[in-house]
Formats: sequence, structure tokens, C-alpha cells
Amino acid sequence: MNFERIIVVGAGAWGSALANVIARAGRAVTLAARDAGAAAAIERRHESLRLPGYRLDERIRVVAAGDGADAADAVLLAVPSQQLRSAAVALVPSLRTGTPIVACAKGIEQGSRKFMTEVIAESAPRAVPAILSGPSFASDVARGMPTAVTLAAEDENLAAALAAALGSTALRPYRTTDVRGVEIGGAAKNVFGIAAGIVSGRGMGASAGAALITRSFAELVRFGMAFGARAETMTGLSGFGDLVLTCSSLQSRNFSLGVALGKGEPPAEARKSAILAEGLFTAPVLVEMAKARGVEMPIAAAVAAILDEKMSVTAAIESLLTRPFRAER
Repeated sequence: MNFERIIVVGAGAWGSALANVIARAGRAVTLAARDAGAAAAIERRHESLRLPGYRLDERIRVVAAGDGADAADAVLLAVPSQQLRSAAVALVPSLRTGTPIVACAKGIEQGSRKFMTEVIAESAPRAVPAILSGPSFASDVARGMPTAVTLAAEDENLAAALAAALGSTALRPYRTTDVRGVEIGGAAKNVFGIAAGIVSGRGMGASAGAALITRSFAELVRFGMAFGARAETMTGLSGFGDLVLTCSSLQSRNFSLGVALGKGEPPAEARKSAILAEGLFTAPVLVEMAKARGVEMPIAAAVAAILDEKMSVTAAIESLLTRPFRAER
């Protein structure tokens, strides 16, 4: 399998960063903006509108969404999780049968409760779904800072070929066939990132922050096991690795949202300024899915209750701190 021509759909910060690092690895990269006006502006400036100050590699071709997919050996969908379905559907008319579509979003679709590769399989049935996830900030990747991620596909040969095509000294994809585990880690960590931000915003201290991350990881593992994820995936880059990054930096939209909530900003106001925080959409779906499988996730449930304004931050913290003492598991 030879993947020389790559199209990245979504010219936001993450899509632009991925296009940059892949182009520098020697691939022919097309960056597709979903808006024709944005595509023209990006092409003219050769700089992402969402990642100002970072020049796009001169070899990157910028087009409007819908162009170039027929010539692509692989497609990367770098759009928000709740928009991934429409982006995949738009590719269908020009997509060649068997073309891999790699989801680069971390979330679960609301309503359907489907993971990203399930959305791709349903909306673009001629494509082969895969997913790229792991501890990565767009600005780091755009600058060529060393970053390690996980690339998952059901076929190991495909996963290996895609990892080789997208990888470089700057971006190191580790491959796996545990698609579901990678998707769960990427989606759930956003919810726990909000929780960690709340702890930080409240000034509860480093000890509380460490405890929050540890217990969040326990919830992540329980949820993952219930949905068939492998233990090594949960402890790997797309599980524990991404959780640590998201729970420890203001570069994370989810952590930043949590900090605002912890400092007392009303949820309705905090949501307006954090519309791209995937945890906003994932929290209620994650809790619903956990309940359906009988998985205990008190931290995730508290975050969902805060976002839905069913519980104040103070009440949520108290509910967690007054839970019965129990054995660690």
C-alpha cells in the first residue's frame, strides 16, 4: 500500500498542523477548507486562519472542500466530531472505493452514540475507516516539535502503511488494531480534562490535581474495558498519554473550559467561549453510555451535571469528596 497523495479535510488549527508535518515528510498534501472563501484566504496568505503565525509549507495545495478527493490515496478528516458525518458524506461522490478515511477528531456523535470510525463506515461505506489520536497540540505539531500518537485500523497492514506514510522524525505514529480503544481514550479524556481544569481553577492544589487525574484514569479504563478496549491501549499514548496532556495544560480547550468553571464563570457563558471543546458534547453521551453498560463514572457524571447546570461546581466537588471510602480499583 502506497499513500503518497494525502488530502486533509478541515483547515483549522489541527488540520493545518497535520498538513504541515505530513508535507515536510515528503508527501503531496492538499488542505481542503470547508468554506471556499476561507480556502482562498489561506491560499493567498499560506497561513492557517486558526493558527496565526505558523506558515504553511509551500508545497501544500489549498482547495475548497470537495476538490481533490478523487486523486487522494488517503483522507484525513480533521473536523470537529459533531461535524464529521457531514464532512464524510461530502466526500462520497468523488471518493475511490477502498480509500482510507482517517478520523482525526476525538469524540462521540451525539444522538447516535457512535464513535468516529462508525460514523465514517455508515456515511462513506466505500471507504476504509481509521483513526489518529494521542497527546498532541496543534501548535507543537505545526512547529515540528516531537510528538507521538496512535494510528488505529482494523487491518494491521493498513495501519502500518498509514503510519509509515504520515510519520516522520517530528510525528511518530504507533500502530494498533484496537480501533475502539483509541477512540474511547480520545473521547473520554476531554471530559476529564474539564474536571482537571475545574480543580485547577478552584485552586485545590497539586495533590488534588494528581488524585483527579488518577481517578479519571480508573474511570477511563472501566469504560474502555466495558466496550472491548485493550488494556495496553488504555495505558498507551491514546489513553493515559492523552489524558495527562489534556489535564495539565491551558493549551487544552477542555482544561481551559474547566478552569473558567472552577473560577466561577457560569456554565452558559463558559460554553460560549469554548464551543470547540469536544468535552462539551462528549460528557452527556459518555455518561449515558456508561449507565447503559453499568459502568461507574462519578467524575464524568459530575462534569456532565455541571455543564447541564443540574449541579453547581461546589455541590459537584462535595458529592465527590463525600463518597463512601472504598478499596482502590
